[in-house]
Amino acid sequence: MKFWAKFKHLFDPRDLTSGSISKGILVFAFPIILSLFFQQIYTLTDAAIVGQTLQEAEIAGVNNTGSLVFAVLQFGFGCTSGFSVIIAEAIGAKNKEKARSSFYLQLLLATIISILLTVLGIVFLPNLLGLLGIHPSSDPYMQQVYESAYTYLAIIYGGILCQIIYNLIVATLRSLGDSFFPFLFLMGSTILNAALDALFIMVFHMGVAGSAIATIASQGLAAILAYIYAVKRYEVLRFKKDETKFTWKGVGALLKNGLPLGFQYSILSIGMIVMQASIIAFDITLGGEMNPAMPAQLGYAAACKIINLLMVPLNGLGMAFLSFTAQNFGAKDHIRIKQGLKACTIMAAISSAIACLIGLLLTIGGAYQYIFLASDKITDQSIAYGNLYLYVSSPSLIFLGLLFLFRCALQGLEKPLWPFLAGVAELIVRILICTLLPAIIAGGPIHADVGTLPFLGAVLGDPLAWISGPLIMGIPLILTLKNLGKDETEENPDA
Repeated sequence: MKFWAKFKHLFDPRDLTSGSISKGILVFAFPIILSLFFQQIYTLTDAAIVGQTLQEAEIAGVNNTGSLVFAVLQFGFGCTSGFSVIIAEAIGAKNKEKARSSFYLQLLLATIISILLTVLGIVFLPNLLGLLGIHPSSDPYMQQVYESAYTYLAIIYGGILCQIIYNLIVATLRSLGDSFFPFLFLMGSTILNAALDALFIMVFHMGVAGSAIATIASQGLAAILAYIYAVKRYEVLRFKKDETKFTWKGVGALLKNGLPLGFQYSILSIGMIVMQASIIAFDITLGGEMNPAMPAQLGYAAACKIINLLMVPLNGLGMAFLSFTAQNFGAKDHIRIKQGLKACTIMAAISSAIACLIGLLLTIGGAYQYIFLASDKITDQSIAYGNLYLYVSSPSLIFLGLLFLFRCALQGLEKPLWPFLAGVAELIVRILICTLLPAIIAGGPIHADVGTLPFLGAVLGDPLAWISGPLIMGIPLILTLKNLGKDETEENPDA
């Protein structure tokens, strides 16, 4: 019980304006990193079970849809995260009636947004897959990839409501200072998803549909339980009949906060879609037929999942530094912000060095691919493609760490323009690199027989995008911190 109490205590709200900077940030970051880790486990479990049990075309179909899922869901997640600001302000002002009314409107808007995204996603599904170069074909392998991707996406888009409502409830709980129970719901949902994946795919042999249904079912149950807990635990969320009013003023306030964040969350998905399309091209012959082994798609997808896992500590550190910066900016302790940035930069460097070593070690014999693929699906080509991505991305994680830190620092300092511009720069870099560089290296159109060297041009999209972010934000961040120092000198002339 003592261990459980101490573990729960890690999720308590913390004052980051005093005490040891490094220790305070690390302790605050730990539960964030743990939550992000479980989110990755959620995704990796799907990938591992799918990769170990289904055929190459089915695996490719599921893996290829990641950017399209991200594009739609992240818009909804961004909106609901922005909505939570309104209810947090109402609670801070001790205006319970406004908080309850806002919660009702948030549920209503989240439902409307979910329905719109579902309808648009399903209606334009063939067009979205076309952006990746996946389309109906007389080639049986291309057709199977298309059908698998279509089936998976149709079910995921059909269950958008479950995922967005869950995210809304979790964001609301966190705005109330409750981060422990959202973690428990996430952990439970992850375990349930793994169990349902195994049941639907390995026992009932439902294929890609089983994987998608498992995801939606686990998220739906988590959303229901989270809502029941939230309403029972917090009286401020129990809206009454006279508080369930649709007001344009209330809707406008929510959309003002939610839509910009929604667009910001989803803008990077465009670059991801272009990059994924570039990867798929390496498995398609000049005649438009799909390579049955699909080495580029399978190798890259496995390597990409490793990088996503390795970046978790860096992402969590950035999120912790956002709260650290915001709290100390509010307390006008500008020197502490600078010290915190220095400490976090050192921590990010150490973390990225460890992650780089792990990533490179996993390339030996393509060890990581045996996690996500059955041995009969692993080829010398798939290892060559996947390893190449790890070779260029693992050493570049330090730039991703700086990107997270700089972005979160500027957001905490109330300078959101520069992170947005950095996101646009990332998008432009990915598009330019992935559409131009592979063809330049190959000396012509990309196809399945050009070899792995032009593939380097495609996978450089991520590292170069990560580098562009800190370059865009570095000088504005330095100038902002320098101006904070001037303000302190003016306020304390004897300092």
